[in-house]
Amino acid sequence: MNKVLKNSWALFLGMGFIMMAYGFQGSLLGVRAVKEEFSLTSTGFMMSGYFVGYFIGAITIPNLISRVGHIRIFAAFASLASLVILLHSIFINPFIWFLLRVLTGISMVCIYTVAESWLNDRSSNKNRGSVLSIYMVILYGSMGIGMFLLNFSSPQNFQPFILVSIITSVALIPILLTKKKPPTFKKIKAMTLKDLYKSSPFGMVSSFFYGTIQAALFTLLAVYATSMNFTILEISIVTFLLAISGSVSQFPVGKISDIYDRRLVIVISTFGAAIFALLTIFVSRQMYLPEGLATSKTWFYIFLVLFSFCSLPMFSLILAHTNDYIPKEKFVAAGAGLQFVFGLGAMSGPFLCSIFMDLVGSNGFFIFLFFFHSVIGFFGIYRMKVRQTVDNPDSQFVAMPQTITPAGIELNPQTEPIEEPKINEYNDLKDNNPL
Repeated sequence: MNKVLKNSWALFLGMGFIMMAYGFQGSLLGVRAVKEEFSLTSTGFMMSGYFVGYFIGAITIPNLISRVGHIRIFAAFASLASLVILLHSIFINPFIWFLLRVLTGISMVCIYTVAESWLNDRSSNKNRGSVLSIYMVILYGSMGIGMFLLNFSSPQNFQPFILVSIITSVALIPILLTKKKPPTFKKIKAMTLKDLYKSSPFGMVSSFFYGTIQAALFTLLAVYATSMNFTILEISIVTFLLAISGSVSQFPVGKISDIYDRRLVIVISTFGAAIFALLTIFVSRQMYLPEGLATSKTWFYIFLVLFSFCSLPMFSLILAHTNDYIPKEKFVAAGAGLQFVFGLGAMSGPFLCSIFMDLVGSNGFFIFLFFFHSVIGFFGIYRMKVRQTVDNPDSQFVAMPQTITPAGIELNPQTEPIEEPKINEYNDLKDNNPL
């Protein structure tokens, strides 16, 4: 573990700042959109721009990295992300914000791809599981911390936008000053949708619907909380609890899925999330109840944590389930295919959720989550009846963030062995600023 931190501290530090800015930015834009009285539909449309950009970037960025190189690409797109957030404070318009969110999505997928391919290059078969675990903790932990920065200044001021830009720019410093050589980038081909569906219909379908859920959850939770008259501090707590409880739940839920039928665990998790989504409505203050019967926000926090505990491990569960039905050498290609399908679903998530909220009020947010989690659950029950589970000793649950790229999926210790880093112990000791 110490060697992992020694060899990759600069990259971990840079990604920590990036995710801090990302977590802050998502909440900031959601709250500001409500304060500017954007319609719910236009807010959902604007927020979906991030996932449109992410999808475009996932397809095009690998070719750019191959031609230009890791460091230049990272510097260019991190700088673009830093610039784009400032433009949000100048041009207050949903359509312009949509275009800016597209640029942010392209920038972030580039940053993830560079970081994860670099981590993959600096890992060995013995430590890549540790590298992935540390990476997960940094991603979710930094994002959670970033959400508390919402209290820095009123979202209606320009200062929070400047702070996001500063944090993003600071992330460049440790990475660009490293002495380590950038890795040789390896393009990874995804499985075709036809082959992916043939291997695991449940994995592919659930990945698509889960994409809609995750995209709406992380982009519109702050919008929901603002519309429910939560204070800025309460919005920070809500978004923080979502990120942290979801990351903590990965390991116990994953362990259970390695013992029992993984599809059963997915079905129970998704129905559990659906139930807790309904319960958050009943304890919220915008239910159709007489004055004085509304409950404390404490119960809202509790049910949100339980919802997150059930919902956030599902991408890793779906990935592990898909791997149950394919040979080890296809794990990375299948993961890349699932990410593609996840992205297709994510592009529509915020917009569809905003329509739910527009039709039935703010609690349409949790009705949306209830509906799509239930769809996954019922389809899972159907698949359990038509196909027997299999025992694949090569496939085990490995916690992964929903933002993982194909390069990051290679950090899964269950995938094919990777080449050892081409560096000797003498150079490791000689280098005073390792990546």
